[in-house]
Amino acid sequence: MPIGPGSLIVIAIVALLIFGPKKLPELGRAAGDTLREFKKSTRGLADDDDKKKEEDK
Repeated sequence: MPIGPGSLIVIAIVALLIFGPKKLPELGRAAGDTLREFKKSTRGLADDDDKKKEEDK
């Protein structure tokens, strides 16, 4: 079940009501930092796997 634009608007309104307008930018920044750190970690794992494959050759 894909999330459509109407659903995203409802989610945004509910988040605004729950957290307030001052807290939302902080939450977005924290989510972005978390995703960036996750991508960096998974990239490191993929690089380790590539190095291991090259060593096995």
